[in-house]
Amino acid sequence: MADFKGIAETLIEGNADKVKELVQAAVDENIEPKKILDQGLIAGMEVVGVRFKNCEIYVPEVLVSARAMHAGMDILEPLLAKSGVKAKGTFVIGTVKGDLHDIGKNLVGMMLKGAGWKVVDLGVDIDADKFVETAIAEEADVVGLSALLTTTMVNMKSVIELAQAKDCKAKFVVGGAPLTKSYADEIGADGYAPDAATAVEIVQSLV
Repeated sequence: MADFKGIAETLIEGNADKVKELVQAAVDENIEPKKILDQGLIAGMEVVGVRFKNCEIYVPEVLVSARAMHAGMDILEPLLAKSGVKAKGTFVIGTVKGDLHDIGKNLVGMMLKGAGWKVVDLGVDIDADKFVETAIAEEADVVGLSALLTTTMVNMKSVIELAQAKDCKAKFVVGGAPLTKSYADEIGADGYAPDAATAVEIVQSLV
């Protein structure tokens, strides 16, 4: 019998090799890939998200758990695609023009991937055109804009303005150390996330 609890627990511990082994064992038992994803990997990442939000664990532990999740996803992704399982939504994320910080962005991307989303990570120092073109091409449900500097957070406004001008249907969520809810409202963002765990909740609530 597939060990969903074991998959979730070893993911929380961050044991990538063991996660891979347990996921493969479940696949070998002909368990539906979606079931393994939902009851094993996503269940584990949800616990990680809650603990992170409650400050019981910190960024390094989340990154280790996310790595373990990716080890399991490497096995499941081709099988999910083959069985026609759709992602919960498409999320495009990047750090805005002039800003090279990526830890917060990476965390949000990993946690959303762990929640069953298709994540398109553009990287850092991304201009408005690239965000909007990708959002339209990928038919993104939500776009995440990250900035860690007061000098670069102003570039979020130009992304949202361009998206509106090009009739881009995606919702926009912004986050990063210098941001506030009032600034997010001022530039027309659909959501503001003070941390990665909240970002996941907000993105899920927008679709």
